[in-house]
Amino acid sequence: MAEDASAEGLNIGVLLYLPYRAMDLRVNEAATAAGFGDTTPAQLRIFQRIAPEGSRLTDLAEQAQVTKQTAGILVDQLERLGYVERTADPHDRRARLIRITERGHASIAVARAAIAEIEAEWAAHLGSERMSQLRGTLTALREIANPERSSASRGRQ
Repeated sequence: MAEDASAEGLNIGVLLYLPYRAMDLRVNEAATAAGFGDTTPAQLRIFQRIAPEGSRLTDLAEQAQVTKQTAGILVDQLERLGYVERTADPHDRRARLIRITERGHASIAVARAAIAEIEAEWAAHLGSERMSQLRGTLTALREIANPERSSASRGRQ
C-alpha cells in the first residue's frame, strides 16, 4: 500500500513524531544557549526518568529500556557533567539513589520554559479547545502505548 506525501497519507506514528522532533530540537537549542548543551540523547533518556526523590539505577534502566550496565555508564557521565549525584537510599542503606543536582534542576527549568513557549505557540495555532483535545487524546493513547509509565507519571516533560 503506497502512501502519498500529504499529511493524510502519513501514518499516525510519523504525525506524532514530527511535532515531537520539532519540540526536541527547540528544547535542545534553548538548553545549549543556556549552557546545558553538553548532554547526549542517551543521557537525557536516563535523566528524564529520575524521580523527584531520586531513583535506583535498576529502575532507571528498566524505564529507559536499557541494560543496567548501560544505565550505569550514562549515570556516570551525567554525574561527571554535574547533573546528578549518587546518594545513600534512606530506606535501604545498601542501595544508592541517583538524584538531580542544582545544575540538573537548572537545566530542567530551561527545558520546561522552552516547552511552555512551544506549547503556547501550538495552542495559538490550534486554538485552546483543539489543544486541550489533543492533550486528552494523547494522554488516553498513552494508557495503551506505555502503560507502565502512564501509571507512574512524574510529569517531567
